[in-house]
Amino acid sequence: MVSVVIPAYNAEKTIAACLTSLMKQDYPGDYEVIVVDDGSSDSTPNIVSGYERVRLIKQENAGPAAARNKGAAAAKGEIILFTDSDCVPEGNWIKEMVNPFKDNRDVVGVKGRYKTKQKETTARFVQFEYEDKYRYMQKDKYIDFIDTYSAGFKREIFLEMRGYDTEFPVACAEDVELSFRLSKKGYKMIFNPNAVVYHIHPAGLKDYLRKKYKFAYWRIVAVKKNPEKIVKDSHTPQVMKLQVLFPPAVLGSALLSVAYNRLMCFSLLCFFVFILTTIPFTIRTGKKDLMVGLISPVFLFLRSLSQFFGILGGITYIFKNK
Repeated sequence: MVSVVIPAYNAEKTIAACLTSLMKQDYPGDYEVIVVDDGSSDSTPNIVSGYERVRLIKQENAGPAAARNKGAAAAKGEIILFTDSDCVPEGNWIKEMVNPFKDNRDVVGVKGRYKTKQKETTARFVQFEYEDKYRYMQKDKYIDFIDTYSAGFKREIFLEMRGYDTEFPVACAEDVELSFRLSKKGYKMIFNPNAVVYHIHPAGLKDYLRKKYKFAYWRIVAVKKNPEKIVKDSHTPQVMKLQVLFPPAVLGSALLSVAYNRLMCFSLLCFFVFILTTIPFTIRTGKKDLMVGLISPVFLFLRSLSQFFGILGGITYIFKNK
């Protein structure tokens, strides 16, 4: 038995596509679908209730981590799969998520993959950004990061670990924190790129940068709880960490050059070095999408700047909540 758990909050625009896909899965075994409504004020519960094979659980708004934990506690399956209410799994998603558990009994967690059908420039860039992380993850046999959009766990282990940390009030970094805890215990997790869900990425630059800020903010909290992962993890290319340092150096020294002219040279040098760090990603992306490849250094610079401020925000949060 497999249980699919979906947290939903005001998801009336997307939940039907998600559930319709899950009702048509090419999976020979038994599976159940559980939607945990996290205090929605729209028609989400009514839409979910229209699916006879879907179990609806309601709770007062407590965040996606709490909703997933509640769904896992109510699940009947030995394997729990998670996806998000704005995702549409491919027809073989359950089968691809479950197969690694059958192939290797030591595996306790499986991570799938994002795709998108969007045509907007920002969304296309976001997809290439994910693809680059997938390329990085495939270097290792086992991983230490499973995103909630396509996640699978042995239920026994998930409950033993007490699920997702509910200190994370939004859908951000609670998956990082759980993955790091599992890795610390020595549990084996793998990446299966054939387990695909389609997603709606941010279509505009402003939404994308806001999301990057939020990810960096809560990622700091997750790393604070698991400090050994600050140096390296299987999901974050090392160059990304390096790039975060350059935008504040470029902009800060440019501003100070008003008083100290020599700092402008330092600013230009930092900018030049930053551009050098973007070349491999730019080339890989440009081979698939020339336009996105050409403008990717701009996206990467703005991404790094948003992440820098997100890190500062996360550090502030930690000190305030000591």
